[in-house]
Amino acid sequence: MEWTGAKYADGPTVEVQAWVDAAPERVWSIVSDVRLMPEMSEEVQAVEWCDGAEDAPAVGRRFVGHSKHDAFGEWETTSYVVECEAPRVFAWAVQDPETPTAVWRFTLEPENGGTKLRQWMRIGPGRSGLSLAIDRMPDKEEKIVFVRLREFENAMTGTLAAIKERAEAGGA
Repeated sequence: MEWTGAKYADGPTVEVQAWVDAAPERVWSIVSDVRLMPEMSEEVQAVEWCDGAEDAPAVGRRFVGHSKHDAFGEWETTSYVVECEAPRVFAWAVQDPETPTAVWRFTLEPENGGTKLRQWMRIGPGRSGLSLAIDRMPDKEEKIVFVRLREFENAMTGTLAAIKERAEAGGA
């Protein structure tokens, strides 16, 4: 297996995209409802808004995610909505909005009567569970980062497929 040589401190990114046969407003209603994430991700087990924020998402709102991974175990993170521009951009920073362990973003654009949907993520710069793995095997940092990026890419491709299926079916 080859890898790109990216280090954690480089803030490596992954982006995937899909075309969805549904209006951006329809797709937005899915990507901005964080409580739906567990239905579209193998790693994310549960998500709930903090502070009773059950209505529309907004910059500054927080949510807690419970995740599980064979290599990393189970963990919980608090995320902060850092971009929320319906129906175009929804993004959140994990753990600390100033120095996040990761940033995730959905971007929606009208295209050919539907929506071009992109999901992007950046690792770091804040320390995460991945940092602990690197601490244990610093000589394998680039490979560890590469493998995790490929895992994210595969998971994100599956997430977009699930969003597309849900949006095109018309169900919430």
